[in-house]
Amino acid sequence: MSFGVRGIVVLAALVVVAAGIKAAQALMVPFLLSVFVATIASTPFLWLERHRVPKVVAIILVISTLIAILLAVGALFTQSLGQFTDSLPAYQQRLEVLYQSLMDWVEAQGLPRPANFTEIFDPSTALQLAGTTLRGLGGVLSNGFLILLTVIFILAEASTIRPKLVAALKNPDRDLPHFEQFAATLNRYMAIKASTSVLTGVLLGGFLAVIGVDFPFLWGLLAFFLNFVPAIGSIIAAVPPVLLALMQGDGGLGLALITGLGFLAVNVLIGNFIEPRFLGAGLGLSALVVLLSIIFWGWMLGPVGMLLAVPLTVTVKIALDASESTRRIGLLLGPARAAGQVQEEQTGAQTHEAA
Repeated sequence: MSFGVRGIVVLAALVVVAAGIKAAQALMVPFLLSVFVATIASTPFLWLERHRVPKVVAIILVISTLIAILLAVGALFTQSLGQFTDSLPAYQQRLEVLYQSLMDWVEAQGLPRPANFTEIFDPSTALQLAGTTLRGLGGVLSNGFLILLTVIFILAEASTIRPKLVAALKNPDRDLPHFEQFAATLNRYMAIKASTSVLTGVLLGGFLAVIGVDFPFLWGLLAFFLNFVPAIGSIIAAVPPVLLALMQGDGGLGLALITGLGFLAVNVLIGNFIEPRFLGAGLGLSALVVLLSIIFWGWMLGPVGMLLAVPLTVTVKIALDASESTRRIGLLLGPARAAGQVQEEQTGAQTHEAA
């Protein structure tokens, strides 16, 4: 089969798979969330197994912790989301008053009043979008029992995957290291990313509570989820609380500026210092790939797809990096600095061999 024909066959197969995932969106979203949660939960589960804790006991401990976290977060989330939804019309009305005051000030300065400004940029849309996204997450959490049940079975099978691969692969000595490298790298990425996302959500939620912005738990939870989306995720997470700080009766421009500076400080600390130190540049994605992945997975799976877009794409990149034959494709998905580092390492290795 020629290269061109093979490419057409692969492209056609991808289109069929994408159409199937799109059609099965209601089933795929809980399943992907289950895999996502199981990947994160596998780190403490495997740690317990390495310390000779029986598998059943390890699963019970991990699942019990997950249930406790989900119940606590779900209760606070439901209460805060209900209050935010009830208050949303009042905030939008306050925003219209602020907008009218701004236009009056513009006219008082002798400047032309912007025509159709609200049609081009409507700040209240950000609050509506935040509410829609949070309600979408709440709808997914309603499938919590199915997700937890799937996680239990995935964890139960985790320790048996290696013997199955040894029996299934034709050349396990050659192929098994690729699977092990993929699994280890993916678990490391998910564990570190989840930890930094929790840290981001806790720091921002606590900061908003201290300065008096309404619904700090909601915005901390939103920051936790959007931290999985590099670059633009932190910007999107900052917009609703900044607007809310501006519209609060006891707030204003000063509180909005403080809120924005707090988001900037936390995201610079997490994104520029903590994450690169533990993750490194090799697991990153280029800005274009991040944008395209958000658009694609958002179209495929809705709001949850946008949140899982980068982890899913990073999973593909890790799988490509695990094999020598596909590593070049993985480099195309990464940032320029990662490709430069790989090139420097290859040049250094060639120089060392020549010497």
